[in-house]
Amino acid sequence: MHTHYAELFELISSARYCIALTGAGISTLSGIPDFRGAFPDELLKRFSPEILALYLDGLEDLMPEKVYDPVRFEEDPEYFYKEAGHLLYLGFRKALPSLVHECLAELETRGLLKAVITQNIDMLHRKAGSRRVIELHGSPAIHYCLRCPGIRLGYDKAAEAFEAGELPRCPACGRVLKPNITFYGEILPLEARREAEEEAQKADVMLVLGTSLTVNPAASLPETVLRRGGKIVIVNRQDTILDNNAILRLRELEETFTELKKLLT
Repeated sequence: MHTHYAELFELISSARYCIALTGAGISTLSGIPDFRGAFPDELLKRFSPEILALYLDGLEDLMPEKVYDPVRFEEDPEYFYKEAGHLLYLGFRKALPSLVHECLAELETRGLLKAVITQNIDMLHRKAGSRRVIELHGSPAIHYCLRCPGIRLGYDKAAEAFEAGELPRCPACGRVLKPNITFYGEILPLEARREAEEEAQKADVMLVLGTSLTVNPAASLPETVLRRGGKIVIVNRQDTILDNNAILRLRELEETFTELKKLLT
C-alpha cells in the first residue's frame, strides 16, 4: 500500500476536528456531470448511457448560467424544468452514492469526521447516510413559492410531478415552485455560509475532495483552516490554487478512497 494512504488515515484518525469540503468531482463517480470539469468527453466514456441520456435529452449546448438564471426563472419557470429537470428529478433519483460519499458517512459514524461542507446539490451525502451536511448551494430537497410565504414542497413530490409531465405548483396561487438551489447571481444561503465558516474555524484537518477551488466562498474555507494553524489534504484530479499548502496532495479520488476503505475495515 502506498504510504500516502496510510498517512491520510493517520491524519484523519489523529485529528481533533476533521471536516470535509466536497465538490462536483466526487459526484461524477455517481454519474452526475460536472459543469466545470470533465464534461462531456470523459463522462461519455465512463458513465452509463441511461444517466447521460437523462441529462443530455434535448441539450445540444448546456449553458448553466442560462438555465440557472433567477430572472429567467421568474419570467419563464417552464424553461428551467425543461432544461434541468431530467438531471434534477430523474438523474438525481437514479444516482447512487459513490465510494467517497459512503466512506465519508462511515467516518462520521465512527466519530472521525465532524461535518461535510458541499458545493453539490445532488443530496448524495444524505443518501449515503451523512448527518451533518452543510449544502452551500442549497438543494432541491425543498421547493418553495416565490410569491406565497410558507409554501413548501418536498423533493419526492416535485419529482413525481415532473415524471408525470407536470410542474410542481403552489397550491395557493398556482405559480411554479422554485427548488431551493442557489442560482447564478443569487446570494448563498446565509445560514449555510455561517455554519461552514464556523466549521472551518474549528477544524484542524480539512479534506478537500473533488473541487478545484475556483468558486467562492467555498474556495476560501481551506484558507480559513490554514490561517488558524490547521492542515488541508487535497484529493482532486485538476490542480488547485492551494496545492502547495496541502500537507498531502493526491489526484485520484476513487483509488484514494478504495485504499481508505480498506484501512477502515
